[in-house]
Amino acid sequence: MIGIRGHRSSEISIGISSCLLGEEVRYDGGHKHDRFLTGTVGRLVTFVPLCPEVEIGMSTPRESIRLERKEKGGPILLLGDKSGTDYAERMRSWSRDAADQIPDMGLSGYILKKNSPSCGMERVKIYDHNGVPSPNGRGLFAEELMERHPLLPVEEEGRLHDPGLRENFFERVFAYRRLLDLFGEDWDTGDLVAFHTREKFLLLAHEPEAYEELGRMVAEAKQMPWEELVRAYPERFMTALKRQASPGRHRNVLEHMAGFFKEELAAAEKQELLQTIRDYSEGLVPLVVPLTLVKHYVRTLEVDYLADQSYLQPHPKELMLRNHV
Repeated sequence: MIGIRGHRSSEISIGISSCLLGEEVRYDGGHKHDRFLTGTVGRLVTFVPLCPEVEIGMSTPRESIRLERKEKGGPILLLGDKSGTDYAERMRSWSRDAADQIPDMGLSGYILKKNSPSCGMERVKIYDHNGVPSPNGRGLFAEELMERHPLLPVEEEGRLHDPGLRENFFERVFAYRRLLDLFGEDWDTGDLVAFHTREKFLLLAHEPEAYEELGRMVAEAKQMPWEELVRAYPERFMTALKRQASPGRHRNVLEHMAGFFKEELAAAEKQELLQTIRDYSEGLVPLVVPLTLVKHYVRTLEVDYLADQSYLQPHPKELMLRNHV
């Protein structure tokens, strides 16, 4: 279902492949513990672990499995390397049931194990009848999850090592939670207007056109069927955030924000702020540097409109996602 539904909650819950938490559920009885996830992220979110292989009744340890297509255009099988047993239908059946439960679990995102024939998000090897691999597949559980919940932020743990992708993923996770809080229970058009106002600069940093499109949607909200609005607004919002914010768009947003209080700054203060923004856009300092100055002036000058903007803190500062150059 394309849209937002779930329950209101103050916590952030993220689904995750169990092996990434250090659980010994892999075919060889081992794990793939990711200490950034358990150490840094785990203090701020609740992880909901799942291992599809274990869930469908496979033992630990067990034979390894792989995706295989016997003939061009044929079905993708999930075969045990030693036994040749095909687990595909069992995995697909469980994956459909598990994906159907996602809204009731209140998840705000999902982190998958790369290269896994069940959980791999992309570039998973599919072998032909000669045993030749082609890295263009997707794990069977990942496929069901992403097809049934296209707005849910999903990433692989390998891609989260890239600072830009990591920031984008967690930005989307916390934004998705805000959408769940808005649309999850009783709301009215006034709530939607307030939400859209708070998200203005975050949207401008990702896709300015989306802010304008969503603004027209909000303006026409009272005339739109409820079901269409609940589908269309989250879809466009999350699609916009999936586009990574560029240094140029960040600079435009920061300069726009500075315009709210530039007349109240001394000449030297204004020069320092604008130079810091330029330094960021040229890759000399991380985003957190000009942001800290902007937040300082928003607070000391009591610029209430900006103080409420999600852009200034779209995720917990403890994640340090804006500290990279």
